[in-house]
Amino acid sequence: MTTTTTLVVPREADRRRARRSSTGRPNLFGGLAGWIWLAIIIVPVYYVVITSLKHQADYFGQNPLALPMNPTLDNYTAVIEADFVRYFINSVLITVGAVVPTLALSFMAAYAIVRGRSRFLRIANSTFLMGLAIPLQATIIPVYLMIIRLNLYDSLLAIVLPSVAFAIPLSVLLLSNFIRDVPNELFESMRLDGCSEWQTLWRLALPLTKPAIVTVAIYNALGVWNGFLLPLVLTQSPDLRVLPLALWSFQGEFSVNIPAVLACVVLTTLPLVVVYIFGRRQLVSGLTAGFSK
Repeated sequence: MTTTTTLVVPREADRRRARRSSTGRPNLFGGLAGWIWLAIIIVPVYYVVITSLKHQADYFGQNPLALPMNPTLDNYTAVIEADFVRYFINSVLITVGAVVPTLALSFMAAYAIVRGRSRFLRIANSTFLMGLAIPLQATIIPVYLMIIRLNLYDSLLAIVLPSVAFAIPLSVLLLSNFIRDVPNELFESMRLDGCSEWQTLWRLALPLTKPAIVTVAIYNALGVWNGFLLPLVLTQSPDLRVLPLALWSFQGEFSVNIPAVLACVVLTTLPLVVVYIFGRRQLVSGLTAGFSK
């Protein structure tokens, strides 16, 4: 028995030592892939920023990736003077007006689909899933005709309503998956305490699915903020232009002011960066929820 023990213990110790060495080994391939991906992302960002600080003559006369010889903020001044504030306000109104109703309707619909047992809710869930298969580009003509019939053409509401309609299917799908992860015992305890479905919705489901709501809100806000097709087709007045359409202000008959266009891109992206900074924790937790199960 003594010899058997002395033979087994070293083997277990070797296994533990080998396991520790394998887990502590650096992942060279993963690190190299990460640096390559960082370079792929950072080069376009670097190009946009440095080009926005160049004069138009310097842009055509030097290396595109070279630092500006005479940095200037004239491009940003030209962007702000070209009704940028008006376009910015229009984009904010459309984004808020589309995201808030989308979250409210999608959250209540997802809760009803998860907690309900009626046939109507199953049909509604199937309808939402079918909506994921219909791209916006394929329905732009029917949407245009409906907006004309409703006398909403050339208004901000003409952009808000289709944006809400096309954002609801994916939002319902994501939120319903998160609500399903809430333990059923919590819903039963709320019911035993005398809470109604409405109280359970706002007091239990809403706080527990906050990361998912923030994730869906940021995702939909990005889509509406960067939307180009709906504002292009459903609006006409210059006063109702949004930021993606503001790039047309720097397009002449025979040339395009590239530094000014990229300065407008930088100013357009800054609000998205601010939103990500404040919501990154909820966004990361919402995206990674469920991976540990």
